[in-house]
Amino acid sequence: MKPLLVAMASLVAMSAFSAAASAAPATMMKSSAGEVLVDAKGMTLYTFDKDDKGVSNCYDKCATAWPPLMAAAGDKAEGDWSLVKRKDGTVMWAYEGMPLYTFVKDMKPGDVTGEGMGGVWHVAK
Repeated sequence: MKPLLVAMASLVAMSAFSAAASAAPATMMKSSAGEVLVDAKGMTLYTFDKDDKGVSNCYDKCATAWPPLMAAAGDKAEGDWSLVKRKDGTVMWAYEGMPLYTFVKDMKPGDVTGEGMGGVWHVAK
């Protein structure tokens, strides 16, 4: 009986890990810019007009001001969510193919201070 319980507990743990690894990396939140995608901390996510689907073009100073929404090892893309490999070998999240970023000047959940910045940054919806 004990081996059966251990096996069942192991299967439940593996299922929980699998579900967590493939869960959407963001949720929707109401903001002054309407419904926007936010990360697990409630920070607004943005897209960059100079990116292409599946390609991030935000590095160095850009990535310091606009940190990419990084994927964890084992994360799996599903549905509208995809993973983008960056030129440094790290992996970030994308929604409908467009890489996602936060903005360092957003101080609290729901801030949207990056909306329209430079005419190339937009809240992700």
